[in-house]
Amino acid sequence: MAESVYLRLRGLAKSYDGSTPAVENLDLDIARGEFVTFLGPSGSGKTTTLMMIAGFEEPTSGQIELGGKDLTRTPPYQRNIGIVFQNYALFPHMTVAQNIGFPLRMRRLPQKEIDERVNHTLELVNLSGFAERRPRQLSGGQQQRVALARGLVFNPDLLLLDEPLGALDKNLREQMQLEIKRVHKASKVTMIYVTHDQSEAMTMSDRVAVFRSGRLEQIAPPLEIYDRPASRFVGEFIGDSNFLPGVVDTGSPSLMTMSDGSQLPLPAPSEPGHIELMIRPERIAIMAGQAVPAQFASLQLLVETIIRYGDSTLVIGGAAGQPVRVRVSGILPSDIAEGVRVSIVWDPSHSTPLMKEHQK
Repeated sequence: MAESVYLRLRGLAKSYDGSTPAVENLDLDIARGEFVTFLGPSGSGKTTTLMMIAGFEEPTSGQIELGGKDLTRTPPYQRNIGIVFQNYALFPHMTVAQNIGFPLRMRRLPQKEIDERVNHTLELVNLSGFAERRPRQLSGGQQQRVALARGLVFNPDLLLLDEPLGALDKNLREQMQLEIKRVHKASKVTMIYVTHDQSEAMTMSDRVAVFRSGRLEQIAPPLEIYDRPASRFVGEFIGDSNFLPGVVDTGSPSLMTMSDGSQLPLPAPSEPGHIELMIRPERIAIMAGQAVPAQFASLQLLVETIIRYGDSTLVIGGAAGQPVRVRVSGILPSDIAEGVRVSIVWDPSHSTPLMKEHQK
């Protein structure tokens, strides 16, 4: 990263039983003001890592450094880190203003300063008219904004969000994704967001850290994660993918040969060996009865299933003995039907070769 490192994790590890790692040898740098999402399936180590940063879990080994200060053994209440949970954790007997002001009262700030900060934070989360309401008088989205405000009001060095939108319905969750991103931009607070939802990670993040079995598989901007996954696991976990296996020979490093003899051009010369070529379904075009451009990769696809979604159509079939999915924008031509054989083509630069040793 061009920016200086603000949060630094080095060799961070956690085991609850002394033998099975929940997090293993994690190295990660985050810049001041970044929005980084920890993404992965249940049990991948993302929440455990978040809890170690917060101080609620003690690392088995490794170091946590924030703003140049070693926080590894610092108690949670001395870290100046805010945290927002999925269940909101609001005090039901307190008003919105009292809930938001609670961290400031614990720090024994003057009442005038508390009132000023609470009012400013209410404006930041668009809840200025809700100060005297109780949590039970609020919708789920409003309660989540109160929890977000409470995590921001004391000017934390870092804000951690642990699947905060998991309890909301789809439409409200999408609205809150944009709301949290807006608040991040306005507040400039460094944020780490934990989720298993791909769309949240892709929508909100400056960078996405993909976790698997306690290890960090890849960290990169969302589009790089999508277009250039570092492993098959990342390619499968984020979005829909096709994986075509083949071999690269020493004499032809820019070609992959499949088991049926089909040859596919690669985006760049590859090391010899067994690889899998990943292509996203929307990167593939169908050409029925048309000449295939010489520079494109192509295969013959036997169409087996057609699924129409309205704005797009998913075509599922087999090519070179492998299952292939093609997503076509708009209306599918009438001459493409189940049981028909068509040419599928793609620009080699839109494919990603993955060496077999990267797969787990």
